[in-house]
Amino acid sequence: MASALPLDPPQRLVRALEAQPDAGAVTTADAWLTGLSGLVRRWLDRWELTAERVVSPGGRSSVVVLVRQADGTPAALKLVAPDGAPVRDRALRESAALTRWHGLCAVRLVRAEPEEGVLLLERLHGEVSLRSLPEAKATLESLSVIRRLWVPAATDDGTFETVAAHTEGEAALMRTAAPEEVRPLVDAALEARAELLANEPEDGERVLLHGDFRQGAVLGGGERAPWLAVGPDPLVGEPAYDLARLARDRLHDLMASSGAASSSRRRVHKLADSLDVDRDRVRGWTLYRAVESGVRNLACGNREDGEMLLDFATWL
Repeated sequence: MASALPLDPPQRLVRALEAQPDAGAVTTADAWLTGLSGLVRRWLDRWELTAERVVSPGGRSSVVVLVRQADGTPAALKLVAPDGAPVRDRALRESAALTRWHGLCAVRLVRAEPEEGVLLLERLHGEVSLRSLPEAKATLESLSVIRRLWVPAATDDGTFETVAAHTEGEAALMRTAAPEEVRPLVDAALEARAELLANEPEDGERVLLHGDFRQGAVLGGGERAPWLAVGPDPLVGEPAYDLARLARDRLHDLMASSGAASSSRRRVHKLADSLDVDRDRVRGWTLYRAVESGVRNLACGNREDGEMLLDFATWL
């Protein structure tokens, strides 16, 4: 079934894997890319799938192949790439979150082998995301989707990391990877994180978070639903953490606008107020997540995006 499929990994994924700061992770990723065609063929045969095409430009952490199941039903085969974290763990968390949401504003999971980093998902309109809409409409639809994703989640079953545990590792890397000139901003971000975690909401206010929610991660759902979220990196924590990633959506456009600093602050306030989330907590997590991402981009050699994220952080 798979032999006719020419598989060239999307360049966005290749660049992301090559830019990892850890040399061992890059070596592992290179081996995975080399064996990718054989890996895809194996899963096509095992699950009796017929390949159509590879999604491009695709994401930065997986390869998605559009397929047909044995009965002709369209689907999407997702293979999670090694990016320094265990593939099994990331696939397990994603499959567990999608199972928990059960199609509620998120893509449906058809079947999975998370130990192998492989998921079979319902096929959405991948060429249409919320980024194709005007900004005001896209923001409104984003809030509608994310509100319904925030379902209660247990913190003691070990499936999902908490925001506190997840950011602990990030904070350690920030301290070692940040250039000297951005140390004051890193210190401010780490101080904001510490204050937020010291005054966390009660357990009843913790929910299952998407973890990487942005307009590009919400695709057209066709007849079943207008918009559905994909690509979660799920955590358990407070809603403000999810809104912090959404707050810097379309950052290039924001940077090019007049009054970008005040517009950034207004955006944070609007997102918080729209979902009745504390403004200061959204601002704090937005600051932390922007600095963390900025430092990580600088460490990977992506200076343009890194500096843009750090500039955004200074406005908060």
